[in-house]
Amino acid sequence: MEMIGSQCRLEQTVTEEYTAATIGSGMLPVFGTPYLAAMAESAAMTCLQSFLEKGYGSVGTHLDISHDAPTPIGMKVYVEAEITAVSENGKMVDFAVRAWDDKGPIGSGTHTRAIVNNQRFLDKCQAKLNG
Repeated sequence: MEMIGSQCRLEQTVTEEYTAATIGSGMLPVFGTPYLAAMAESAAMTCLQSFLEKGYGSVGTHLDISHDAPTPIGMKVYVEAEITAVSENGKMVDFAVRAWDDKGPIGSGTHTRAIVNNQRFLDKCQAKLNG
């Protein structure tokens, strides 16, 4: 199955919970950049997951986004991730991410995810506690 060109779009209505003021990335009651980043990663993860075997997932390794316009409480935000490249070994997947609200574009960028065996990844992480 060809991955390149596959897309996933998520949407979220901005509430007080999703503002820069609430998360502490700013002082204003507008859609916060950390939430834009999280939506971009979530859209990419969702897009990729359908291609993975049971027991496999993906983790974000790089995110480069711009947040170019504010979105007020009560307006919807949409984020789309599209697979643009897969590494030769098939373990790294690149995405283009785009974001907009009901009035137009609010951000864009790129994201990379690594495909991992979930249990091996968790074991490696947990091993940090043991020395």
